[in-house]
Amino acid sequence: MMFAVRIAGLGGIFRVQIWMPPAPPDYDSPQAFMRRAGKGGRWRDDLALKHRSTIFLADYARLARGNANVLVTHEAPSTHPHGFPALDALARKMKAEATFHGHHHDSLDYAGSWEQLGHWAYGVRFCGITALDGTVIR
Repeated sequence: MMFAVRIAGLGGIFRVQIWMPPAPPDYDSPQAFMRRAGKGGRWRDDLALKHRSTIFLADYARLARGNANVLVTHEAPSTHPHGFPALDALARKMKAEATFHGHHHDSLDYAGSWEQLGHWAYGVRFCGITALDGTVIR
């Protein structure tokens, strides 16, 4: 039996000088940052290399308008000690049933995540492979 799984991804990290939820963002988009940061915020007339891995509110909001069964992020949801409730909210807005994250390179036990968040949460270990049901393959 074939079935479709919609997977959405949000790469990058939150940075204090751009947006560190739950605080409101200082800059909504890369363009807003480049306008205010001047030459120091640019590289070859585009966004500075450092901020090409930054999460901007505009990217988050664009994802929030869509639907996905699975949300894959670099940053962790709030069930991780260094996670972000903003990612839980994004998963709920997208009606995701599961979230997978990297960044911390661990696979903590998020057994109660469904009750706490309304979706299953999984951390993927360094160089790890995890199945959609959370089973660690490698």
